[in-house]
Amino acid sequence: MKQLGLLIRLIVGIIAGTLIGLCGGWFGIADSTAFIAVVRLFATFTSLFSTFLSFMIPLIILSFITVGMAELGKKANRLFGITLLLAYGTTVISGFLTFLIGKAVLPAIIQPITGDVLESNAFQPFFTIDIQPIFGVMTALVLSFVLGIGMANLRGSSLLDVCRDLQRIVSGVLKRIIIPLIPVHIAGLFCNIAAEGRLFATIKMFASLYGIIIVLQLLYIFSQFGLASVVCRKNHFKSMKNVVPAYFTALGTQSSASTIPVALDCAYNNNVNEDVADFVVPLCATINLNGDTICLVLGSMGIMIASGLTPTLAMFAPFIMMLGVTMVAAPGVPGGGVMAALGLITSMLGFTDPMQQLIIALHFSQDSFGTATNVTGDQAIALIVDRIDRADSEKTAY
Repeated sequence: MKQLGLLIRLIVGIIAGTLIGLCGGWFGIADSTAFIAVVRLFATFTSLFSTFLSFMIPLIILSFITVGMAELGKKANRLFGITLLLAYGTTVISGFLTFLIGKAVLPAIIQPITGDVLESNAFQPFFTIDIQPIFGVMTALVLSFVLGIGMANLRGSSLLDVCRDLQRIVSGVLKRIIIPLIPVHIAGLFCNIAAEGRLFATIKMFASLYGIIIVLQLLYIFSQFGLASVVCRKNHFKSMKNVVPAYFTALGTQSSASTIPVALDCAYNNNVNEDVADFVVPLCATINLNGDTICLVLGSMGIMIASGLTPTLAMFAPFIMMLGVTMVAAPGVPGGGVMAALGLITSMLGFTDPMQQLIIALHFSQDSFGTATNVTGDQAIALIVDRIDRADSEKTAY
């Protein structure tokens, strides 16, 4: 249960950072040199980590999206195109519906936090290092599309092999450096928040967002099976009982890939053709990340409102469209969705470093539920693709 251990470490980091930050007020040492030094030490780590993360973001986008698009483009199977369209379409639709619900609900429950909410000024780092990314986020995206589509139409694979090696390197950095250090990074964030007296408002915002995200993810699952019922002209809400094992397995492993064996068995139990299930379930484990989309859209809106900004459709429409593409090629590691999307969140929504830290913390804390949502949604897509495949087979027979 290595991934579950990551979630536990994240929770421990939040608690530890909060307690350290509150010590200043509890023991009357907020102005002491030792306390200020400890908080500034956390601020220094957070600053260095954010700088390194900003450097890695374009490389994450380039390596994963390039390889993802090249490999997807080489698959000309009609069912593949249908599955890809369903995954992208439902991701974009879930993003827009989440935005509309967020606009209706969030302003009433999340208020702007006074006192320069998400900017940390009281405890500055001891030093900073300026590391410029190799290129900007949008440059990385465009270059990824050009290279990915180009390699999909090349007969040779030498350039694709190079990009795969780059992907392995970046994935290794994610798994061995960035992901393990996230709990320390988040501890530094909450230490600063608590030391500056912004803890209660921040926790209240987190709790509100967390609850709404879980509810929306569950509603999404029901809507997916509702869509399957309409397309298949059969009540597939009854089929939901057969996917419960996949949901709880994903909840525990926090990994769509690790859940594939259980998910396949669930699809078989729902009478999905084995050939279709063997194709759709592993594919959707990579390209269907609706749970992440719901979290990232609503979480971004909540953090913007808390920081005194107003989320608009003009701002979020292109973000959601691009997020759908990014989610298709998101790294297959716990938290990979937010890491792949962080560049878009920064460049298109204007998130500052403290705001980025909050969306990372929010995403990681609910990633188990997001993964479970993704895996369960895969089952509904499998039912739809199976219905289309059966219909084509019947036409061919005649």
